[in-house]
Amino acid sequence: MTVAFAEIADRVHVLRHPLLDVNVTLVVGDGAALLVDTLSTAAQAGELAVAARRVTTDPWTIVNTHHHFDHCFGNATLAGDPPVAVYAHEETARLLSDDPDGVRRRAYEEMLATEPALAAELAGTAILAPTHPVHLRSTLDVGGRRVDLHHLGRGHTAGDLVVHVPDADVLVAGDLVEQSGPPAFEESYPLEWPETLAALLRLAGGGTVVVPGHGAPVGVDFVHEQHTELTALAWLIRDGHADGAAADALSMRSPYGPAVALPAIERGYAELSNRT
Repeated sequence: MTVAFAEIADRVHVLRHPLLDVNVTLVVGDGAALLVDTLSTAAQAGELAVAARRVTTDPWTIVNTHHHFDHCFGNATLAGDPPVAVYAHEETARLLSDDPDGVRRRAYEEMLATEPALAAELAGTAILAPTHPVHLRSTLDVGGRRVDLHHLGRGHTAGDLVVHVPDADVLVAGDLVEQSGPPAFEESYPLEWPETLAALLRLAGGGTVVVPGHGAPVGVDFVHEQHTELTALAWLIRDGHADGAAADALSMRSPYGPAVALPAIERGYAELSNRT
């Protein structure tokens, strides 16, 4: 399988891996580069390295947008030897450092039914935890280009990190924004996600390109639409909890449909009942 980067803005390139349609972003400066996310396995990360080297021979730093396997399980291949700095939110760093077996097991269980070959690879993948935890914000110098890392709040996970390349007007959103499918709520904070996405929109201008975790890059209008849907879901959860509505019945009224929305409703109910 041959994968390749496409330039979406000045020296900002995106690779869409066909398995899970997950994105990796490559920012190239003068003598340095930045890789945002590292795919799922050692084999995928090896393909990614070859694709990145077709664009630049410069050394890279790595950012993980969050702890899910398809965004960080390639760390050991791309940052392990020689050691490379890996930035991530402090909660992402904690999970990958303190509970790698749990993170690996959840990845295996998630993929076993639909992608058994990938699940088998995930079970044997070495996990390399981030080396540079970010609390709320950090600024990197990538070969003379400023790149800002922001934790804007909880949403898809507790440790979502947004990467802003201001001179190219690009925001790398991770799974806070999804284009090729609905948002994933299994480890989410659905009551907080709308405000986190609103904070992301406050970083954007009218022409900003937003790189989602999965799918094609989008504009701010798409993100506004997703914000509207997430806000409607959050209010549905709050109203349903106040009315004592059953979660499965409430999921039928979600903008995303019952199968997608049920985990969000259950997590929202738990938060409102102080069980999270």
